[in-house]
Amino acid sequence: MITDAELQQREDSRKRRLSAQGRRSLAGWPAKVIGCAVLVLFSTPAFVHHSGAMFDLTKRVTVTGTIIDFHWTNPHTSFKVDVANKDGTTSVWAVEMNSPNNLVRVGWKRTTIKPGDKVTVTVRPLRDGTPGGQYVSIVLPNGKVLGGEQSRTDAR
Repeated sequence: MITDAELQQREDSRKRRLSAQGRRSLAGWPAKVIGCAVLVLFSTPAFVHHSGAMFDLTKRVTVTGTIIDFHWTNPHTSFKVDVANKDGTTSVWAVEMNSPNNLVRVGWKRTTIKPGDKVTVTVRPLRDGTPGGQYVSIVLPNGKVLGGEQSRTDAR
């Protein structure tokens, strides 16, 4: 038979355990708050980068050059083309494309272009005049034409 003293001792022990567990669960709250704040701070660029305001959607520019770089990555595939200017200099055009997922649907693969390929690219140019733009289409070295232009209905 359990005595009143033993019952009291068990109850006191249970209260100490619960109290210690409560303190442990609150111990990491500053780190959790800081972690959440950092997530919110660094997630902002993911929302704002989809604007498209940097591109002049009323114009198209076609350039011919050599692929120097190709990145098959999310959220946007991109490549750079070394283009010869009329004055004998060259400029590097940075071209932003759609996501790999969307490009695959129109015939693209991660091996479609590679550094050294001679291509003709049509873009919607950057508004500030910097060499580059939003991808519209490309003529590959074998003459094949690929599209995959990113639709920006909010900019029309």
